[in-house]
Amino acid sequence: MEEKSKVLDNILAGKLVAVVRGKDKEEGSKIIDACREAKLSLIEITYTNKDASELIKKYSMDEELCVGAGTVVNVETAKNAIESGAKFIVGPNFDEDLAVYCNENEILYIPGCLTPTEIIRAQKYNCKIVKLFPGELVGPKYIRAIKAPIPDIKIMVTGGVDKENINQWLENGAEALGIGSLLTKDTDLQHDAIVRNAKEFLEKVK
Repeated sequence: MEEKSKVLDNILAGKLVAVVRGKDKEEGSKIIDACREAKLSLIEITYTNKDASELIKKYSMDEELCVGAGTVVNVETAKNAIESGAKFIVGPNFDEDLAVYCNENEILYIPGCLTPTEIIRAQKYNCKIVKLFPGELVGPKYIRAIKAPIPDIKIMVTGGVDKENINQWLENGAEALGIGSLLTKDTDLQHDAIVRNAKEFLEKVK
């Protein structure tokens, strides 16, 4: 349980989570290496990448990074991710079986939720933080509205977060932010360009 709480504390302290996609190990590595250089240490490697387990295994050994798995929709994928070294599991949806499995293995589970019903259901399964997804559908003020009746839930927003509105999300109560495609937008996966993007995002949350 201590490790699970420590991972949550890391996410709350760091605020910015790099959502790493890419089609294979090579692309994923380029993005992660650039994030590491930029000191963006929270890394969510999604299972839309065919080599996700390999990437998790490789980068979970790096003590400067906190590596988790994203786009996890079933227990089998979660098991592969955890065995590879993932410290947290993120899904686009809430799954009861997945919540139970992560609880049994004392792994932080961050399910995708949008409505109050979904959030409260996730809370009943001991989810301390949920992923508001897709964030662009609701906007920053939605978090303040959600937290009025559900003040104890912590929220990580993915989708709809950019350099212009990032502070609006934080000011309205988001505890963490997931940044995916914007990290690599217009970079042609060039190392220095991704580093520059990551640093610019990090500056916004300091």
